[in-house]
Amino acid sequence: MKNLSAMLLAVVLGLSVTTVTAAGWTSGMEGGGTVTVDPDTRRATVTRDGVTSSLWNGVHRLQDGSVLIVNHGEVVPGEHTASPPRQLPPPDKTDWEDVKIVGYSPCERLARQVCGRQNECAAGAACRSSQQLLAMEQDERTMADDGSRMTYTSGQCLGASKDVEYFSVCRAGK
Repeated sequence: MKNLSAMLLAVVLGLSVTTVTAAGWTSGMEGGGTVTVDPDTRRATVTRDGVTSSLWNGVHRLQDGSVLIVNHGEVVPGEHTASPPRQLPPPDKTDWEDVKIVGYSPCERLARQVCGRQNECAAGAACRSSQQLLAMEQDERTMADDGSRMTYTSGQCLGASKDVEYFSVCRAGK
């Protein structure tokens, strides 16, 4: 069971994934601190200035640009099988760099896909994660010289929209 739990650790979304070893997994967080994931429980903690606390639910960007999703204090696995976590490369720059957004942005489409057109599935963890990615994308677009272009998070949302196991289509009301 210990190894099964270790294998289930994943970072989602066009997002980089790191395989967990029996000793656990750590990574630096963007903005400071170190994330540690316990391989037995998949519980995530963050240590900043010598103080360790549980990592809150939501989407967290790591120093390497990948994203870690935490739900109920546990890292969301990429697959619900005994196989090793899937390896998703970071978004390919050619998919998003200098690409003009026409209509809905990739993160807006992802949020509509998992939350529903009228937020019918807003209570779901995937919806909350997609909305956080959308907020990150909007922040990046606001800070960019040309806010009409895709951002790194836009590329991550493109990848996440293909992860239908976690970011499944909202079926409420159908």
